[in-house]
This record gives sequence, C-alpha cells and structure tokens, in this order.
Amino acid sequence: MAVSATVIGALLGLGTQMYSNALRKLPYMRHPWEHVLGMGLGAVFVNQLVKWDAQLQQDLDKMLEKAKAANERRYFDDDD
Repeated sequence: MAVSATVIGALLGLGTQMYSNALRKLPYMRHPWEHVLGMGLGAVFVNQLVKWDAQLQQDLDKMLEKAKAANERRYFDDDD
C-alpha cells in the first residue's frame, strides 16, 4: 500500500502543478523543480493520510470495543 499511496500522491502533486500552470496559461513544464516539489509534497500528504486513516480505524475499534463491553455489563450482568 505504501508504494501505491506514494505514486498516487506524486501524481496528485504533479497534476496540481500542471493544472495551476494551465489556469495561468503558462507552459505546463515552466519550472520543473516546482513539479518535483509538488510530487514530493503530494506523496508525503497521501502517505500521512493513509497513516491517519489506519490510526483512526484502530481508535474507532477500541472505542467500539469499550462501548460493547459497557453495554454488556449494563444489560447482561446479573448484579440484581
């Protein structure tokens, strides 16, 4: 997943820079270093997004497990 996320991020950064140049009616590859910078930032952004999503899923699983345990204690324990 890390390779595909990196490639998707790099393409996102490249596409954003090329779109920005097209909107300003500049040549697509006006400053190539800006494209490299955009690709790097896009790759970092998407990789961090994947990490954040995985952490969010873990946190959600923990919260659901706690809620399930609390509900079982509340409704199924025979403390009466």
